[in-house]
Amino acid sequence: MSNVQTATVAAGCFWGVEHLYRKNFGNGKGLIDAKVGYCGGPIPSPSYRAVCSGTTGHAESLQMTFDPSIVTYRQLLEFFYRMHDPTTANRQGPDVGTQYRSAIFTHGEEQQKIAEEITDKVSKEWYKTPVSTQIVPADKWWDAEEYHQLYLQNNPAGYECPAHFIRPFPPLSD
Repeated sequence: MSNVQTATVAAGCFWGVEHLYRKNFGNGKGLIDAKVGYCGGPIPSPSYRAVCSGTTGHAESLQMTFDPSIVTYRQLLEFFYRMHDPTTANRQGPDVGTQYRSAIFTHGEEQQKIAEEITDKVSKEWYKTPVSTQIVPADKWWDAEEYHQLYLQNNPAGYECPAHFIRPFPPLSD
């Protein structure tokens, strides 16, 4: 498969973000793979405990590989803004700290342009207020520890942030 792209987002506790993306885009709907991990901080090889302390600068993140002929980057970002609350800085529900910030880590100029455009529309059309989402170029990615991968699939009764649910917004303008 030669036309595979990467998307990286942060929207609070990475377990719920991964779970919702897999549920909505897995099984042939464009998502090829997804990994939870850490992005956006300068400390090399951060551990979950270190990231949770809020001192590494990393965000709990999801890195996805997807087939853009099935699902577009724009569709993935619109879903991103439906599945969490981007109006609260460094917070999703009861999870507070910079590691829970809303962020889009872009891979190239085209993604940067799309992310800025979608964020502007979402802010005006859906939330009617500026969103706190950071849009920055992706830097070094660190996979989270193995027990975090597919966490809610393997632990159905595990913690899921109450801010993670699909908001029924109308389609964005073109």
